[in-house]
Amino acid sequence: MNKKLSLALLSLAIALLVVAPLRLARAAEMKFEIDSAHSNVGFAVPILGGLSKVSGKFSDFTVQISYDDADVSKSSVVARIKATSVDTGIERRDVHLRNADFFDVEKFPEIVFESKRVEKKGNQLIAHGTFTMHGVSKEIELPFTVSGLKKNPTNGSTTMGVTARLTLDRRDYGITYARGDNPDFLGNMIDIELDLVTRPSGGQPPPQQQPRPPQPSATPAKP
Repeated sequence: MNKKLSLALLSLAIALLVVAPLRLARAAEMKFEIDSAHSNVGFAVPILGGLSKVSGKFSDFTVQISYDDADVSKSSVVARIKATSVDTGIERRDVHLRNADFFDVEKFPEIVFESKRVEKKGNQLIAHGTFTMHGVSKEIELPFTVSGLKKNPTNGSTTMGVTARLTLDRRDYGITYARGDNPDFLGNMIDIELDLVTRPSGGQPPPQQQPRPPQPSATPAKP
């Protein structure tokens, strides 16, 4: 083997050693947006000290997730919920929830969570960040689990499932309404239930277009 060819092969090997880890590092980070049609942002409110519960959800929300499986500390999440989309299945109650006794949606149209850091504790992931509701911002810890990652064999895109459970005291966010005839009727500790599935965002390979079959050429009409 001549000397020039040996040097060329050595340079190529060094380049591969340098570039390959960088490509792997980039591939570890994936960006996702939530598929809102197949996800749920729900809550449950205790009634009469837990004798019953009223469940509801928000139907208008966006969530952007940047997930790094190799180093979760590089992951992040931003969630925005339109407060006016609250839905408990009873319109009269939902109208009440939108007014100043509860969410006051005209004054505070969005509920927002924005992470500052993500850490792993055992099998549990925790997003530390700022949660804002009803004009009040507080630092919270949001424990969540990645329920799975599925790769589409056709186009190479990845779908992620995420679940999270959290309990918040509504009084911490200035929502203190109580019924005059029965102040203990409505509970204060609200269970939050998040079941999310993603769709690919900008950080993933674009869907591959399937080649179109060749179209038969038009035969000119006979005169």
